[in-house]
Amino acid sequence: MKRSIKEYALISLKGMAMGAADVVPGVSGGTIAFISGIYEELLTTISNLNLSVFKTLKQEGFKATWIKINANFLVALFIGIAISVVSLAKGISYLLSSKPIFVWSFFFGLVLASIIYIAKQIKQWRFQELGILVFTCIIAYYITIVEPMVSDETSLLFLFLSGALAICAMILPGISGAFILVLLGAYETVLNAVHHKDLKIIAAVGLGTIIGLLSFSRLLKYLFKHYKSITLAGLTGFVIGSLNKIWPWKETITTRINSKGITVPVLQESILPANYQGDANLGMAILLAIVGFLLILGMEKVAKQKS
Repeated sequence: MKRSIKEYALISLKGMAMGAADVVPGVSGGTIAFISGIYEELLTTISNLNLSVFKTLKQEGFKATWIKINANFLVALFIGIAISVVSLAKGISYLLSSKPIFVWSFFFGLVLASIIYIAKQIKQWRFQELGILVFTCIIAYYITIVEPMVSDETSLLFLFLSGALAICAMILPGISGAFILVLLGAYETVLNAVHHKDLKIIAAVGLGTIIGLLSFSRLLKYLFKHYKSITLAGLTGFVIGSLNKIWPWKETITTRINSKGITVPVLQESILPANYQGDANLGMAILLAIVGFLLILGMEKVAKQKS
């Protein structure tokens, strides 16, 4: 697909949005990819990365191979993701610890609007679509209330597997890859590795994400091709179920001391703003949720105008 430099710059911006979302334990970069109109192209491009690429390289050369794998798209997208993860990881970590209600409120509005957007893609709601929506909603909700593994595990094999599982969540609209890392007890380890440029840990997680991405994207591509409505309904359910994780007002049930000697929450429960211990910041929270909601509507409107 031939694109202008401006279009590739826009893809990089979408990648930055995906990267920013996946740094937050609760928001999926797959959701951003879906609402920004690049989800199916991303799945198709990744699933086309197989051993036949080497055959094309040998027979037709580098240029033909580059075009075949849609490399311009991938490079533009992953440059955006990398810039976002490296530059925003520390800032978002700070905001999550100092202004959690504001961060979660913005993303709650964003994800709420994405539910409407994804559900609108389904042309006909039948028993199958309703059934899979309820099923995936329950699964996603259950994942949000499972007590995370408490671990300072730095085994490279463990981190490799964590990366593979996290990337599967990343390309699914709904549960985020970062949240899967939280459940596995690897989020803090990976975030610290990014901060301190620990190449060994980054390489282990990165290799896991590559393997997981190449395998899982093929499954999703097949489902979109043969069972698109049911797949979309399932994704809608995943996003609905994940709303519990990003509800702004939480009550901490259990805590632990991390490797730095800091007390951090392990298990939290969603509560009403009126029951929140401290300043609920309800007015600002509602405003930020509206901003997030309108942002998605604006992205949808732009996508429609382009199409």
